[in-house]
Amino acid sequence: MKIAIYGRSFNENFYDSIKELFNKLNKKNVNVSIYKPFYEFLQKEVNIMPEYDNLFSNPQDIKEDMDVMFSIGGDGTFLETVSFIKNKNIPIIGINSGRLGFLANISRENISQSLDALFSEKYKIEERTLLKLESNPEIFDFPYALNELTVQKSETASMIVIHAYVNGEYLNSYWGDGLIIATPTGSTAYSLSAGGPIVMPNSNNFIITPLSPHTLTVRPLIVSDDNIISLKVDGRSDNFLASLDSRAASFDSSMELIIKKACFTTKIIKFHEQDYFSTLRNKLMWGIDKRN
Repeated sequence: MKIAIYGRSFNENFYDSIKELFNKLNKKNVNVSIYKPFYEFLQKEVNIMPEYDNLFSNPQDIKEDMDVMFSIGGDGTFLETVSFIKNKNIPIIGINSGRLGFLANISRENISQSLDALFSEKYKIEERTLLKLESNPEIFDFPYALNELTVQKSETASMIVIHAYVNGEYLNSYWGDGLIIATPTGSTAYSLSAGGPIVMPNSNNFIITPLSPHTLTVRPLIVSDDNIISLKVDGRSDNFLASLDSRAASFDSSMELIIKKACFTTKIIKFHEQDYFSTLRNKLMWGIDKRN
């Protein structure tokens, strides 16, 4: 089995867990490649010396024959991992070194059990939709997002207006701080904090969620992801901010942003004891009220 490992730094509460992970891998006949900055962090801060010579520093170093890629961190790390894999169809396992994590949902207590299930092939692969952003000129090297596109003002003083169209048909002009176009995966991220609905991963939808709208009757809207959404932005400033997951870039008012469903998916490994509703209950603490 060929495994790639991408990770961020973490605090000492996760040191024992990462040592457990590498001890487990060392007992298996696996070929491991590690993200170079993460490897250096492990050597310097955690004081463990993984005996692996295969290091990678950029997405071009990732080979398509990898069987799985570990993402060690939180959901932000998971989204960075997606941008490394791109369209190579390598499934991802998210190991959570922090607290809240919808994508990185393997806790430190379940690392050993999850690795046993991986090597025993007791898992399933979920395919998650990405959105694609088109613009002229392109403002991102990797114009795809697993969670969302966010368009917002670059200054704090005044509102902006975002003219939205669906398949060329006028939808609305959103006055406010910005607009989120989220995938079902992203429905539990920024869109949720802005009042958007939770949408199951296989729903084949986009969620359009306004940020601090000036008009109280403006509400989030769900549309099928076979639609093409286009946006034009006006405001007192000539420059605005577009974010694809954790990446951001500026654009000007002359540009039109076009959002459509990507032609490839992100593959996520899920183990048999995991399901979407239990993740929601655990992460959002549903049922914590003893009266339930």
